[in-house]
Amino acid sequence: MHIGPLHIRSKALALAPMDAVSDSPFRQICQSLGADLLYTEFVQSTPLIHGARKTVRKLTFHESERPLGIQIYGGDETVMREATAIAEAAAPDFIDINCGCWVKRIAERGDGAGLLRDLGRFERVVRTVVENTTLPVTVKTRLGWDAEHIVILDVARMLEQTGAQALTVHCRTRSQGYDGEADWTWLERIKGVTALPLIGNGDVCTAEDARRMFATGCDGVMIGRVAIQNPWIFREARHLVDHGVSAPPPTLEEQIAVCLRHLRGLCAYSGEERGVRKFRKWYTGYLAGLPDLEAVQRELVTIDSLAAVERRLTGLVDAMSPSF
Repeated sequence: MHIGPLHIRSKALALAPMDAVSDSPFRQICQSLGADLLYTEFVQSTPLIHGARKTVRKLTFHESERPLGIQIYGGDETVMREATAIAEAAAPDFIDINCGCWVKRIAERGDGAGLLRDLGRFERVVRTVVENTTLPVTVKTRLGWDAEHIVILDVARMLEQTGAQALTVHCRTRSQGYDGEADWTWLERIKGVTALPLIGNGDVCTAEDARRMFATGCDGVMIGRVAIQNPWIFREARHLVDHGVSAPPPTLEEQIAVCLRHLRGLCAYSGEERGVRKFRKWYTGYLAGLPDLEAVQRELVTIDSLAAVERRLTGLVDAMSPSF
């Protein structure tokens, strides 16, 4: 798969851009476990051009994370032009435009999936970004605003003509949010109307799901929320897609080792106090299968220092029975 001049491996696995999730420490974990393509958290254009510290921070990435795209969003062409220049200055490999965020406060004001209600403005926003950067530009969107207004085929044709270099489609409408089932049948139809590389997204929860999505003909598969609970899904999917057999699950020792690596990375990135606090949402996934998991979690979420968490998790490994 190619995104402009970038060569991405065949049947690429991408980590979805997720606000407050896909920061640099988590991206590095997923990449180490098999993610081929990474995206920043989504970056709102207006606070970006005004220098909002938390927003600008989202542009930060480690050189090892390439290939990586910075995802920006907004419905104002002038603001998006300025945001594009700031994003390009951060030197990602490409710029992705979020045209699919379904959250009401974003979509109702015409940003994110709100652009699906005005394809003229959708086109102008994309064209503005394309014409104001030397980097490849990609787009992530949904099927349409609702079931009565599915416009993805028109969008795909428009994006190719406008100069976008790849398209990611979450196979739900904006009105669905995350409800109902993602309709993957649209992926084959989209491939029939555009030569753009197509990345499928929505309801990829297992390695088998990734294999089935690739069977629709899409060039890449994007994995989102399930990676929070199981970052090993990238390794599992890669193994199944490439070899046709399931990969062995991680051992509990490996789960704890990766958990500690992620925690240390987050503390280095956010500061120890904040990093330990932010990490509490990750314990359920990393420690799945641990005896007395709930009791261990209740204890871990009361701990405020990295050293204390390290001692507790290391103690779990030492106390594990030979069966683990």
